[in-house]
Amino acid sequence: MHVPRLFATDDETFDGYDEFRPDHLPEPGRFLEGADLLTDDDHCAFHRRTRDIFEARGVYDAAFGYNLARLNLDSRHPDAGWRYARVPGETSDGDDADVLLAEFTPTTEFCPQSDSLTVGAFRAWNGLTDRHGYDRVSVAVAPIHHRSTDINERLRRMEDQLRDGESNIARSKRT
Repeated sequence: MHVPRLFATDDETFDGYDEFRPDHLPEPGRFLEGADLLTDDDHCAFHRRTRDIFEARGVYDAAFGYNLARLNLDSRHPDAGWRYARVPGETSDGDDADVLLAEFTPTTEFCPQSDSLTVGAFRAWNGLTDRHGYDRVSVAVAPIHHRSTDINERLRRMEDQLRDGESNIARSKRT
């Protein structure tokens, strides 16, 4: 278990956006099974874009007071954050879109923000697809969360609406 130093600086607490530190990331979960997991430079490149997209859309973790993308870099929470995987070829529903899967693992199994954070991330990524190069980003919360089934069902409904052409599902007041 990592115990943070009381007077640690950001340099000691947070990894850099160009560092791929699998020991500071959650293990990929069921949602990413069968897809091509992003690692090394691919993970870092998409995560830098995520930081910018979350900044543009205001996807912030209120508990920590920072852009949610920064959670991946926070060495105090090595089992929390985002993991990404690219869906190879056609998706299970026959969709040939270029789809990225993003699985969020919260810091605790009872994280009260998991619903709003994953919905916010879904809307941010899918509202600014021109900034990341995928046709769609499919989002899920890891099964450790006590409400993962309900949250993921809501995210699947939102994704269905997006696929059905309801573009307002990913809109936000921010750009």
